[in-house]
Amino acid sequence: MDPTERAPSTSALRPGSAEAPLWDPSAIPAATVIVLRDTPEGINVLMLKRNRDLAFAGGMWVFPGGRIDPEDFESAGIPTARFTDLQVSDQDLERSAAVAAVREAREEANLYLQVADLKRWSHWTPPPETPKRFSTAFFIAPWSENSGEVTVDDGEIREHRWELPHRVLELRAAGEVGLTPPTFITLSQLLRFETVSAVFAAAETRRFEHFTTRIAVDGPEIVAMYHGDSGYDSGDPNLGGAKHRLRMASTWQYERDAEADE
Repeated sequence: MDPTERAPSTSALRPGSAEAPLWDPSAIPAATVIVLRDTPEGINVLMLKRNRDLAFAGGMWVFPGGRIDPEDFESAGIPTARFTDLQVSDQDLERSAAVAAVREAREEANLYLQVADLKRWSHWTPPPETPKRFSTAFFIAPWSENSGEVTVDDGEIREHRWELPHRVLELRAAGEVGLTPPTFITLSQLLRFETVSAVFAAAETRRFEHFTTRIAVDGPEIVAMYHGDSGYDSGDPNLGGAKHRLRMASTWQYERDAEADE
């Protein structure tokens, strides 16, 4: 077994539930980095377009990222025997995830980021029924002149663009770009910030958020419900109460009530 393909969980806990581990042992560990830079118009975020022929997220516009590879554990100073024997702790995964995020930025965008500059932003756990499941650490990272200029290989990654978060969401609404739910919600989170330093300040003052997902169908809509949503435990999107969900139909809408944060 590939050491990054973790053994199935024997726990009866729903993956991603409050009682379950942050790093779901039944999912493939992965890392993503949200690269940000300041411009006179506001924050720009680096977006990459994946080859449409790829099995996972083909054709989508994403942040740099991918699975945590064995060499990421080695670079993070994790003993070889620990990951070859699948004795990987959450602490090991946290250390290796930052290394993987930096490596993916280099491989996919030719950017040279520093692990020390990364800051955890969120964690995403897909629902158990997802065919190929990735337990993914999301980091933020500042771009600087020392990071280099973005280039892509026109293989796995076909295009790139630096864009304002609200503009990416507008392009998605117009049908010009495809986004995954974690990308859509992350961009929605960035809308309230005017500078990169403000994003990092927010990350410093709160614990990063773990997004766990429950999928339901509500008429023509697919509804992804997250922790804090009144319908999350039951899977019923029509219950009254707090809302923390992404409604996906012809248009997408991220809803989050203040009481969902409690």
